[in-house]
Amino acid sequence: MNYLTCADVARTKGISVRRIQQMCKQGEFPGAIKDGRTWLIPADTVKKPLPIGVSDFKAATANYYYVDKTLLIRDFLDTKPMVSLFARPRRFGKTLNMDMLRVFFEKTAEDTSVYFKDKRIWQCGEFYTKHQGQYPVIFLTFKDVKCLTWEETFQKISRLISLEFMRHNELETSSVLSTYEKEQYHRLAGENANEVDCQMGLQLLSLLLHKHYGKECIIIIDEYDTPIQQGHNCDFYSEIVNFMRNFFSGGLKDNPHLAFGFLTGILRVAKESIFSGMNNLKINSILDENYSGYFGFTTEEVKDMLCYYGKEDKFQEICEWYDGYRFGDTEIFNPWSVINYISDKCFPKAFWQSTGSNDIIGEIISAATSEIMEGLYKLLCGEKITTYIDTSVIYPEVQSNLYSIYSFLLVAGYLKVVSVYPQHDGNFMCDVAIPNKEISFVYEKEVLNKTNQNSVSVSINQAIFSGDAKKLQALLEDFMLRSISSMDGANEGFYHGMMLGLCAVLGNRYQVRSNRESGLGRFDIQLMPLTGGIPGFVFEFKHTSDDHVDLEALADRALQQINEKKYDTELRDAGINSIVKIGIAFRGKNVVVKRAS
Repeated sequence: MNYLTCADVARTKGISVRRIQQMCKQGEFPGAIKDGRTWLIPADTVKKPLPIGVSDFKAATANYYYVDKTLLIRDFLDTKPMVSLFARPRRFGKTLNMDMLRVFFEKTAEDTSVYFKDKRIWQCGEFYTKHQGQYPVIFLTFKDVKCLTWEETFQKISRLISLEFMRHNELETSSVLSTYEKEQYHRLAGENANEVDCQMGLQLLSLLLHKHYGKECIIIIDEYDTPIQQGHNCDFYSEIVNFMRNFFSGGLKDNPHLAFGFLTGILRVAKESIFSGMNNLKINSILDENYSGYFGFTTEEVKDMLCYYGKEDKFQEICEWYDGYRFGDTEIFNPWSVINYISDKCFPKAFWQSTGSNDIIGEIISAATSEIMEGLYKLLCGEKITTYIDTSVIYPEVQSNLYSIYSFLLVAGYLKVVSVYPQHDGNFMCDVAIPNKEISFVYEKEVLNKTNQNSVSVSINQAIFSGDAKKLQALLEDFMLRSISSMDGANEGFYHGMMLGLCAVLGNRYQVRSNRESGLGRFDIQLMPLTGGIPGFVFEFKHTSDDHVDLEALADRALQQINEKKYDTELRDAGINSIVKIGIAFRGKNVVVKRAS
């Protein structure tokens, strides 16, 4: 058996030797033995920590559990597109992968091959490894450029450009640069550069590096569209788009000093002509097969991780909560949520929704028509919808073209692709659905926020829980009068979705189920108790647009259907004996609620 010293384990875990000694005394390392005054710890009991929030490739590979994505380098070198854009949702490993590319390609005084010799790329042969450490690299990440004004945004971008010039301080003493070129270097490395100077930053730095090293450089821009989304949210969209257009044009379009370029983001933003005339740009969207397995975790990678941490029995749960994405033809798990789930003792939570703003979905829902809301409610009910997907969608289209919303939701990670039907214009018709339980929570939250219905939802759920049909009817009537436009009351599907959203706050006491088979048919909504001592609920909804139809009678028919179809079968099979049956009839903003038990 191989043993490690406390110092070895301390380096692995990034904590003190004294703390490791205490853990040995407390029996936290099974099989640890004491040799004199020294503890020896079985190597197979020491697990590497999970890389929560780690985007530094060197640190990730040296100190943490690392999922090997280095074959991305192989796939790139097989085709060598001049400029590659990887469009993926947030927290799917874009920054870590870009830093991996930087460490692999960048020419430095350090021998960085040590970070790759135990990785898959090194097994691919000299054709690939000969590129390691051979290029000057420009690396910028805009993931934290989230300012409220254009002035603050420009200052931050200017500072990032300045820091990248300073990182290449070898140019200060270069023997091949002219005095004028060094003056230009110092201008950008300082804090006095104006907007035009910064727009030319990529072009200038690539020229200086090319001249110094005698080798064209690689440009890597991570999360290029973060400040663009912020510009849309904070009303400086035109300013940031104009800046980025000139910035990228100088560095990536017809630049003789460029070997290769890499960009990541959520959206393509192609329609804004940010990449105008760049016929050297290869776009890799979530619908493309290229590089499909390198952002996010594949099924095998998740299984290997669970096995490493002794959590193999959690695979089904992790699938339900964090699987469901599809990039190209590859099934993908949300990597951020998987890592946090295992780290949090495998207790499922909506980890991803707290990592960034959900402004996009919030804006979409606030501006949605009744038709769009009906589609969102169908998604909440676990159904799929067929829609046109434009992968070049831009932020302003949230307001100007509401039918682009599903494109936004897909590329931003709020939907998954079920089926793809390519179109002749280069875009797609797709069947889309909510990918997993985690994302369902985001929808429920935002649907409730649409009309400030959180407090109303609590009151309505209190009425549901107490089985008070009269109170429930009064609350629903009041809610619809204040919150639903005259166009909203479209059909039963709309009301079904509305009630599903209103039931969301019951998720800690009930499993909310929709359109499931039970007995001789499908109930509309069922509330399955998660704990003993509380009743189960079955809901059936009816809708009419006919003013002559008696809503009282229609609600009675809903109750009758519950009984005739035996919709309470699943609850009774689960040992729930106390069951409340509720029939609800809707017409426009009018509602009648009937209760039976």
